[in-house]
Amino acid sequence: MIEPFVDRLERDGVISYGLSSFGYDLRAAPEWRIFVNAFHTVVDPKHFDERSMVAANGDSCIIPPNSFALTRSVEYLRIPDDTMVIALGKSSYARCGLVANVTPLEPGWEGHVTLELSNTTPLPAKVYANEGIVQLLFFQGDRPEVTYRDRKGKYQGQRGVTLPKL
Repeated sequence: MIEPFVDRLERDGVISYGLSSFGYDLRAAPEWRIFVNAFHTVVDPKHFDERSMVAANGDSCIIPPNSFALTRSVEYLRIPDDTMVIALGKSSYARCGLVANVTPLEPGWEGHVTLELSNTTPLPAKVYANEGIVQLLFFQGDRPEVTYRDRKGKYQGQRGVTLPKL
């Protein structure tokens, strides 16, 4: 279930979001974490050093060339126990060299989706809050023996931009 439900209306000058033909387009929140190399830190998922990024809030974010930023979805999701969700980048951003890398949303997971955005270009790239950022595709199947909720996954119920956890 997606909360809050957003009707898909044509919105002039806005990258589309809400229900699509065969999925749901999430919006980026105005909460950003941008990777920088000011302190010459190493990005290590086991020992994540928050000095490797700067926090920013705003209606848009400039991702430096060949860099990376995190944001989260505006929407808070609750994935049914018999559904797996895959996120793919929206074409408007893909055509500008921006790649969205979002891990699968497993059956039983819930929370804000942390969205990983790579700028593959040699130029700064702008992304917008409260507009479409990724498209979700839903795959229904049999309920697994153990859902993400059942095993008390470490990212269950996450709110805001969630950094790596061990």
